[in-house]
Amino acid sequence: MAITDWPEGERPRERLLRHGPQALSDAELLAIYLRVGVRGKSAVDLARDLVKRFDGNLGRLAEAPVEQLAGVPGIGIAKAAQLKASFELSRRALAQEMTSRDTFTAPGAVRQWLRLKLAGRPHEVFMALWLDAQNRLIEAQELFSGSLTQTSVYPREVVKAALAHNAAAVILAHNHPSGVAEPSRADELLTRALKDALALVDVKVLDHFVVAGNAPPLSFAERGLL
Repeated sequence: MAITDWPEGERPRERLLRHGPQALSDAELLAIYLRVGVRGKSAVDLARDLVKRFDGNLGRLAEAPVEQLAGVPGIGIAKAAQLKASFELSRRALAQEMTSRDTFTAPGAVRQWLRLKLAGRPHEVFMALWLDAQNRLIEAQELFSGSLTQTSVYPREVVKAALAHNAAAVILAHNHPSGVAEPSRADELLTRALKDALALVDVKVLDHFVVAGNAPPLSFAERGLL
């Protein structure tokens, strides 16, 4: 059944206008963007297939290449390109929000940006968000990447990057492709080593986030691990 044949109160677009985007599921939001379905499937059915293809992981969906998205039956190259454009716009909007003001007055933007940036990566990526003295973002820099289970992070290289950016503080972040956000003992030891090394050049580690799956990134500061 086409969405236009649904009762008006059940149609995604009408529900969004009435109740706001937060009232809709991931598939319903995607359906509004896709607009139309294919023979035998509504836009919502098509969106559900797309979400299911990526195991409900929006980060993986956002990071998927255009060719992979286009390979989902009913999506095609045009819809895939539109989706990639929408995800990139979201990243840029969140990055601008972080850059334009004190990063710690917008912790939600930091988490959302990190989730969009890292949650879908198939391997571990370690990055630093370099901040100035007012905690405004200077640059988000990917420093190291590794296998599915381990990333080699060198404190000396992190310190060199901090000095190159003339940073006063930093937010560290890495992803867990396993989907489990719980920090490992190795994560805790690495954070401590980086904090000590950066302290020697007066760069403060404000937080370290672990990004995994669709859950909000886990904060070391909130866990009392810094």
